Amino acid sequence: MTWTRDFFRKYSEIYTVFLPLFSIFLIVYGILISTQHPVIAPYDPSKDELLDLHRNLIDIPSVTLSENDVASYLGTYLADRGFTVERQQISTDPARENIYAYKGITRDTKVLLTSHIDTVPPFIPYSYHDGYIWGRGSVDAKASVAAQVTAAIELLADGQVQEGDVSLLYVVGEETDGIGMTTASESLNANWEAAVFGEPTELKLAVGHKGILLADLYAHGKASHSGYPELGINANSYIIEALYKLDNLKYPSSELLGNTTFNIGTLQGGVAANVIPANASAGITVRVADDLPQVVRLMKDAVEDVDHVELDITLTYEPVYCDYDVPGFDTIVASYGTDIPHLKADIKKYLYGPGSILVAHAENERLSEADLRESVVGYKKLVAFSLGKSLEFHSTTTETKLVAQ
Repeated sequence: MTWTRDFFRKYSEIYTVFLPLFSIFLIVYGILISTQHPVIAPYDPSKDELLDLHRNLIDIPSVTLSENDVASYLGTYLADRGFTVERQQISTDPARENIYAYKGITRDTKVLLTSHIDTVPPFIPYSYHDGYIWGRGSVDAKASVAAQVTAAIELLADGQVQEGDVSLLYVVGEETDGIGMTTASESLNANWEAAVFGEPTELKLAVGHKGILLADLYAHGKASHSGYPELGINANSYIIEALYKLDNLKYPSSELLGNTTFNIGTLQGGVAANVIPANASAGITVRVADDLPQVVRLMKDAVEDVDHVELDITLTYEPVYCDYDVPGFDTIVASYGTDIPHLKADIKKYLYGPGSILVAHAENERLSEADLRESVVGYKKLVAFSLGKSLEFHSTTTETKLVAQ
């Protein structure tokens, strides 16, 4: 039996060292795994209407021209919560409509909360992990829609605002031509004293945003064999010359909004490498910081002496200056466009919302849950300031935070 005694003595010494080390390894490994992949408890929609509303808005595709399903959902959602809902038809083919909602029968309110329900393509479905909400429109601008709606519902439920204080307007087409807000401005026949526009501003108040100039540049030449270029007129050569001049102009700048920026967004020309191109075109976007008429003059003068070239300016609006002197808010300058210039009303106009424009329109569009919740409080504060009231944020908002913890 000597061999068995020697065997157990030998291997018991190994296990005396190995087992404690292996136990330590398992503990460390477990800590690392739990840290890198936290377990996110699913939220209960019945206890968290904000997250549920935001999720449903994202999960309904609403790329510009196809907004009707999300408009229908939002209109029903508001009607079910006691709002008077008006559906303003924008077009029938395709079917498109704005949603205007208010309490009772008072269409004219002191404050308007507004944003847009269309998104850029492509549709990206909702997902939630690591405290972030992902999906197309999660930032731009369904976060603002969900937060504004929640803020209005909670303020009304708390009795801190009444009929005639707050209304809601959600429009189509902001990502393209602003047809939704333009139509609302021209024919909704409602009046307000202040409007809060929802866009991603990182929970800051925007001091304003740049204006815009959209243009198409065309060059018309004559096709020929590339071996005999003297027989043709090269449209690409002329459009390149014009674009170079436009790109190197000294555009006006603004102390508040920064520099005017010039972008060649699209460029097309020719049919084959061995053919002199007969036609070329380019799509141009200028973010105008100051003096739109000067920008127009500079661009027209720059291409005037370039043969075979035509500049077609398709859309312009001036730089936008917002109201922002509200206690408790930091400020930001926006370089993107909004629906503000399409609302032709001489009223206070604020620009505020959760999330960053830097991830809007991107594949990784996302928003932190914390920012979404904080924006509800932000919208309440802006409503309070616009009404000249001091509101207390204690009931529904506090309960929501407790649920989140």
